[in-house]
Amino acid sequence: MTPEELALFRKRRRGRNIAILLVLVALSVLFYFVGMARVMRG
Repeated sequence: MTPEELALFRKRRRGRNIAILLVLVALSVLFYFVGMARVMRG
């Protein structure tokens, strides 16, 4: 792999990791609010 290809690979992997992080955070927030809604309703 050339240095340019390696840099592009790392950039794409970093972007994918950030996207996965955002999805996990969004799911955590969603589950938190769903849980709180169930607790508040009784």
